[in-house]
Amino acid sequence: MDTMRDRFAPVVSRLLDEDPRVAVVLAEIGMADFKETRSRHPDRVINVGIREQLLVGAGAGLALTGLRPVVHTFASFLIERPFEQVKLDLGHQGVGAVLVSAAASFDWPAGGYTHMAPGDVALLDTLDGWTVHVPGHPDEAETLLRHAVAAGDDKVYVRLSVQSNAEALPVDGSRFLTVREGRAGVVLAVGPMLDAVLAATDGLDVTVLYATTVRPFDAAALRRAAETAGPDVVLVEPYLAGTSTSAANDALADLPHRVLGLGVGRRELRRYGQIDEHVAAHGLDAASLRERIGQFLRAGAGAQS
Repeated sequence: MDTMRDRFAPVVSRLLDEDPRVAVVLAEIGMADFKETRSRHPDRVINVGIREQLLVGAGAGLALTGLRPVVHTFASFLIERPFEQVKLDLGHQGVGAVLVSAAASFDWPAGGYTHMAPGDVALLDTLDGWTVHVPGHPDEAETLLRHAVAAGDDKVYVRLSVQSNAEALPVDGSRFLTVREGRAGVVLAVGPMLDAVLAATDGLDVTVLYATTVRPFDAAALRRAAETAGPDVVLVEPYLAGTSTSAANDALADLPHRVLGLGVGRRELRRYGQIDEHVAAHGLDAASLRERIGQFLRAGAGAQS
């Protein structure tokens, strides 16, 4: 199966053919995938070289002219390194772009910590007005990329990963999906965490929600699920643990509730290893999730009895 990033260049190339507003801005990374497309659209496939601040600034400049820029590189170089340009060139100037990342939290361990960005979504949360898509399958990535480009002049972040669920679900760019219903708690799985969550909760009487669009946060869906399944909520996210706990707390502010945020820990793992070793080290494999979710739910049931 191809990866989400494998799907990126063909989808954006078709959008360049279909829509004269679309432009793509790159910083060397991914340029080879657009070689043929650039021959057709030399003025709308732009490579700024290894200059990540310029990458975002050039995208904002294109947006000011009325174009819809798609800006792409690794997450650490797209959100963290040029954060001032994301804040000012896009946010302060009131223009939009589609920022599309690769490498996610630890997709390329051999690249070291410079190529890891578990804090990207949390960092964007310090800014106003961003839509954040976190697909869990290449088909979902294609759908959400098209949603993002079609979203007028909005500011959109699409977080691509090599981690993937086995099957795609019919995502719509806004709502959480109910995958399983129960009455002893709610587990919200974000993007590529769904398969591990389903395995971890097999046989547990919990509602499983699936989120591929995490900002805006679908508070109504979480509230409906909690009203039926109970006030214990577990968030399982493929980035920094606790990123969405405040959003969940806000959604349930007038209801007694408990929230557990699971995700990538803050401690840096300096022996880079392989992806599955990082997943296990952060407790995001199915066995670890089952233990942590079960312990949390049992504690909640004990407090209520």
